[in-house]
Amino acid sequence: MPRSIWKGAISFGLVNIPVNLFSAESRQELRFNQLDKRTMTRVREKRVNEQTGDEVAYEDIVRGYDTGGGNYVVLTEEDFKQANPKATQAVNILGFVNADEIDITYFDKPYYLAPIGSGKKGYALLRSVLHETGRVAIAKVVIRTREYLCAVFARGDVMVLEILRFAYELRDPSELDVPGDDLEALGVSKPEITMAEQLVEAMVTSWDPEVYRDDFREDLLRAIEEKQASGQAAAITPAEPAGVAAEGKVVDIMALLKRSVEEVRATGGGDGDGAAAEAGGEGDGGKAKAAPRRGGKGGRRRAA
Repeated sequence: MPRSIWKGAISFGLVNIPVNLFSAESRQELRFNQLDKRTMTRVREKRVNEQTGDEVAYEDIVRGYDTGGGNYVVLTEEDFKQANPKATQAVNILGFVNADEIDITYFDKPYYLAPIGSGKKGYALLRSVLHETGRVAIAKVVIRTREYLCAVFARGDVMVLEILRFAYELRDPSELDVPGDDLEALGVSKPEITMAEQLVEAMVTSWDPEVYRDDFREDLLRAIEEKQASGQAAAITPAEPAGVAAEGKVVDIMALLKRSVEEVRATGGGDGDGAAAEAGGEGDGGKAKAAPRRGGKGGRRRAA
């Protein structure tokens, strides 16, 4: 059984539900040490004064906020203690919202909530209400020394606490140069739309996270094992870079969509029940029926 981060309670109104908080992630990132290639010994980093080059002892280091122009406001440990929230070890619910109101860009990091002892009844009750109403709880939670905004979702039998980004942490997408939704003005034809829909339908499949592999990590592990077993360097053949259309180059989208549909059909990709009739050229004689749309709303991204 995983070790909990803390034991506390979900609190809303006068109701308190004792829970354990668990990390939902199981990161298995590969860690590498920096080595001196001449002697194969570890390379260590030192804290040095950028003016003198002398090493600075840890007790002589303070933290300063850069206000610009080479000026800093220095904060003491007492300043940080006063700013740190009290570790209440509680999920304090502030309100409830519809699940589809939260933009996916706000999701940051998932945790699991599990009931403790007498909290099972309250846990099951809140989980059921969230399921039935389609709502999520917006709350504040303290993890270690920082207070976070979070959302509590009901996912199957478990409740998931998802750390949310604050609004100021997201950049405004209006700064990006993206096309509008007037496809006709952009020169997108109806046959191109139809063919794109057929390609999507041909590639429809069921979501199974186990199917998708971390190829980069597995290739590195394979190379490490081969080097360890052989005692000598094993060359890794680099993959050829995918072709990218040059900026400003006119691309025949229709031709690419047709080829994509043909390739998907030839390989039997996706679980779709086939695309509609082939789209023809632009004009009355080239009309084609769009592929049938599948019902149902898309689900929220995975929580863990």
